[in-house]
Amino acid sequence: MAPARPALDPELRELLADMPLMSQLTPETLAQLRQLPPAPVDSLLAHRKVDRREITVPAKDGAQIRLSVFSPAQPDRTTAAPCIYWIHGGGMVMGDRFSQIDIPLEWQDEFGAVVVSVDYRLAPEATGTTLVDDCYQGLLWTAQHAAELGIDPARIIVAGASAGGGLAAGLTLLARDLRTPAIAAQVLICPMLDHRNTSISSRQYSGVPGVWTGEMNAFGWRAVLGDTRHDEVPPYVSPALADDLSGLPTTYIDTGSAEVFRDEDTDYATRIWAAGGQAELHVWAGGFHGFDALYPQAHISATARRTRTDWLARVLLPKGTA
Repeated sequence: MAPARPALDPELRELLADMPLMSQLTPETLAQLRQLPPAPVDSLLAHRKVDRREITVPAKDGAQIRLSVFSPAQPDRTTAAPCIYWIHGGGMVMGDRFSQIDIPLEWQDEFGAVVVSVDYRLAPEATGTTLVDDCYQGLLWTAQHAAELGIDPARIIVAGASAGGGLAAGLTLLARDLRTPAIAAQVLICPMLDHRNTSISSRQYSGVPGVWTGEMNAFGWRAVLGDTRHDEVPPYVSPALADDLSGLPTTYIDTGSAEVFRDEDTDYATRIWAAGGQAELHVWAGGFHGFDALYPQAHISATARRTRTDWLARVLLPKGTA
C-alpha cells in the first residue's frame, strides 16, 4: 500500500504535469543529465548592471576551484556591500556555479550585494569532505579579499539550495569550528542535510516519480560517501549528524510539505532552537522539492521567494530602513 502523502499545491501540480519525472538516478542517466546546457547566466545578466569576474583559487589538494563574482556595476562607494556566497544544488552530483543563480541575483537587485558563486567539485569524482572543503576555500578567499571586492566582512551570508543548502550548513559548521571566517547568517533552501535517508518524508517520496526522490537521494549520498561507514561520516558532510548546533549564525530554513527533505530540515531548525540559536523555518504547504526555483512564476513560489528576501532585509539592513 502506498504511503499517504501531502497533496501538491494545485498550481504546482498543474505545472509539474508537463515535466518529465523519474524515480531513480543511475550512472547512465547522470551522464546524460550532465550533458544538458548550463543555466543561462548571460540572459539573467543582460538587463542588470553587473560587473562579472572569474576567479580561480587553490583547493586544499592544489586543484583549482572556480568562483564567479557578480558585483553591482555602480556600487555605493560610501558603504561596503553585503555578500551572498552562493552554493548551487544538484544532489552533489550535477550542476555548476550558475545553477539557481537567479535566486542570489534577486538579492543583489534588492540589497546591492556582491554575489560570489563557487564551483565545488562534484561526486562521485570528488568524495568525502572535498566538496565542503572546496566551498570553504572559496569562502576564505572571499573574506580575505573583502576590501578589494567592496564587501563588508561583517555581512557575509552563506546560502544554497538543495545539495547547496546542505553544503552551506556544513560550511557554516566548519567555519564556526575553525573560528574563521565570520558568517552573518545562513540561508538553507530545501537543504540536503542527512545521509541516512530514513525520515518519514524520505519514505513518503520513495517509489514514486518526482523532482528528487528517496532513491535519487540515496544515489547522491552513495556518490559522496562511497564505502565510508555510517559511524565515520563527518558532520561537515552530513550536517544532521552534528552533536552541537550552538554558536551558529542566525538561520533561515525553508522546505516544502511534499518533499523528501521536509523532516530533516524541520528537525535541523528544532535542534538550532534547542541549542539556544535563532532560526526561522517555513514549510510551504504543497511545495515539492525545488518548487520555487523550477516555477518561480507560481503564486506559492513568489511568496516563498519574497519571504526569504524580507528575512534577509531584516538581517542586512539597519533597523528602520528595511
